[in-house]
Amino acid sequence: MVLSLLAGLVLAPPFVQFDSSKSIRVSPDLYGIFFEEISCAGDGGLYPELVRNRSFEEGLAHWEISDPNRVKVVEVSAGKHFLEVTLGAPITLKNKGYWGMYFDPNQKYCLTTRTGLEGTVNADVKFFANGKEVGGREWGTLDDSQSLMTKKGTLPPMTATNASMELTLTGTGKVFFDFISIAPHDKELQPKRFRPDLKKLLADLKPRFMRFPGGCWVEGDTMKTAYRWKTTIGDPLDRAHVNNLWGYQSTNGLGYHEYLQLCEDLKAAPMFVVNCGMSHREVVPMDQMDEFVQDALDAIEYANGPTTSKWGAIRAANGHPGSFKLKYLEIGNENGGAAYEERYDLIYKAVKAKYPEVHLIANVWGGTPKKAKLDIIDEHYYSTPSFFIENADRYDTYDRKGPKVYVGEYAVTQGCGNGNLIGAIAEAAFMTGMERNSDHVIMASYAPLFANLNLKSWNPDLIYFDSSKAYGTPSYHVQKMFAENLPHEVLKTAAIGLPTMATYFPKGGIGVGTWNTQAEFKDVAIHSGKAIRKVDVKDMTQESGNWTIANDVGKQTGNGTPTRLFAPVSEVSYTVKLKARRLAGAEGFLITVGRKDKDNYLWFNVGGWGNTQHAIEWSVDGGKRSVGKAVPGKIETGKWYDVSVEYSESRIRCFLDGKVIFDEKPKPIKPLTITTGRSGNELITKVVNVSNKAVAVNIGIGAYDFVRGQQLTSGSPLDENTLLNPNKVAPKPTFAKMNGKIAIGEFPPYSLTIWRFRKQ
Repeated sequence: MVLSLLAGLVLAPPFVQFDSSKSIRVSPDLYGIFFEEISCAGDGGLYPELVRNRSFEEGLAHWEISDPNRVKVVEVSAGKHFLEVTLGAPITLKNKGYWGMYFDPNQKYCLTTRTGLEGTVNADVKFFANGKEVGGREWGTLDDSQSLMTKKGTLPPMTATNASMELTLTGTGKVFFDFISIAPHDKELQPKRFRPDLKKLLADLKPRFMRFPGGCWVEGDTMKTAYRWKTTIGDPLDRAHVNNLWGYQSTNGLGYHEYLQLCEDLKAAPMFVVNCGMSHREVVPMDQMDEFVQDALDAIEYANGPTTSKWGAIRAANGHPGSFKLKYLEIGNENGGAAYEERYDLIYKAVKAKYPEVHLIANVWGGTPKKAKLDIIDEHYYSTPSFFIENADRYDTYDRKGPKVYVGEYAVTQGCGNGNLIGAIAEAAFMTGMERNSDHVIMASYAPLFANLNLKSWNPDLIYFDSSKAYGTPSYHVQKMFAENLPHEVLKTAAIGLPTMATYFPKGGIGVGTWNTQAEFKDVAIHSGKAIRKVDVKDMTQESGNWTIANDVGKQTGNGTPTRLFAPVSEVSYTVKLKARRLAGAEGFLITVGRKDKDNYLWFNVGGWGNTQHAIEWSVDGGKRSVGKAVPGKIETGKWYDVSVEYSESRIRCFLDGKVIFDEKPKPIKPLTITTGRSGNELITKVVNVSNKAVAVNIGIGAYDFVRGQQLTSGSPLDENTLLNPNKVAPKPTFAKMNGKIAIGEFPPYSLTIWRFRKQ
């Protein structure tokens, strides 16, 4: 035990030491990945099809036709279309793929067409980049048959990064195209399932699990576009296409089977998210839920069932006789409320009755299910660097009697550029807290995983790419460093003399408002010392909502989220007092203080979250976080309430009808977060410096020798990686200076440092 070894030594602070006799086991599945079909992560990304709209399910979108009058898209069955081309003079079909086709000269590519024919036709295909022909081949005579025939052939080696395909047809009669596809192939013309460079970036993360296929992609905007896994298996060219709520059509080329195969390839435990009968806009009635319960059961059977079972046999027919070993099933995505609870409970009981070994995960969205049994809950966090830094100790005081926690989605999404160093370092501080509490936080995955730079629907993302190149953001390197250095157990660590940094609430004006609620406000006044200054509601600025002002009463009649009136305040500290009355709607009132602008303020949220609780929320650059803990509370309709907020940069007190609801101070920040873990005979120390100054620290390590280290930092906290400079922010080797049983280090601003030591 290091504490006893160091007894009697005179040490200059700050100093860190650990107790090897007190430890917690780290979840072996702590760090994983979360894949969602967003920002062309699959189609146009990990799924390596080069032709966009290969089956003409989007009409003629992404195709250029030399004579559009001689082509039309024909619907031959529900959701199934052909391209009909009338021949005569030569006609050319041109496709640029997903923002240009990339051809690697060392990779084999296959052209596949499925056609029907009335007449005689000859085809040839050429590829152009930057106005020059880069390759092609004679495709020859298409099959003279009205029934659909498939033709495959390899393409000659080509080198191109922004190519387009031109398929030229000559002959007479008509030709019907079911699809035109180009994809990288292995031997025997077998298509590759995944784009190699993107798959390698995933493999390098060493994920312990993979959550798929989403995300909002699971729910869909409506139940018609919700994810249904049974439509995504079988021949990829025959799968149903779906309009993706992220603004493009998905081919489902990456289907349920491919996700499971990717998990196996990555040696990651599969976590499937099943639709629970809820979309963004619709809820399936309970008397129609049998289909969705069966979907969940069948998904497990497809992944794990014996080949003698119905879905196990289909899995074997699709090329995988053995079990995929599905370990986790999440019931729904970001669903909540009473409707979710009863559907979650229905699916939970059915799955546990048949597959008790599968670990089930519940959503935490609008409240955790109260009556249903919970094994694991899925918590999501998107916010500012400050939120993640301040919440590095979030799980230190979590109730260990409750369900285990999966942090299924988290990322710094404000003040982060396109993915910068300060965002990554703030996430690293938060991750030390998850690792330190891994007896309770058993899994975590950053989100989103991928984004094609030509179609970003979210910012930031872990990995960016175009048709030929890819790179990881600083957050990618943080994820990789933590996963590569996952200890088997975390030791109790104590710090002596580490500095803290004071934080302050913002200075600024006041405001009133609502969230999907109609309300009235009057008698607004600012109290500063003995001075009282009335604020006329008619003089307040209307920022959003439908306001009417009469007799010095501000009335909100709309359903905005939020609606706001505001007024500047010159005083540094003040108390705002007013009366507020709820007329109708979902919630209560929003009383703003410290307002710098529309994205930076604090507000006393009275009767928030469906009129169930009160809270103080602090918005920084549009990202809100709680100050203190929310308390239960409800606002009556039609009753006038006396509301007041005492406010300064160092304290906020909130009152409702004279009763203190909150008394909070801004939380000091620790510039350094440090964890020490053990794996076999090695110690692993992680040090995160979130401050703008270097911090020198001595770490007592006992009878261990330094082995190796790596450090992530850069010249500016705003530094990012790009396609042209993909390693501007990347880990580099670093070393610890040893002085007997002490490792001495100076940790630079905005840095993550990992040291490994081996027992002597």
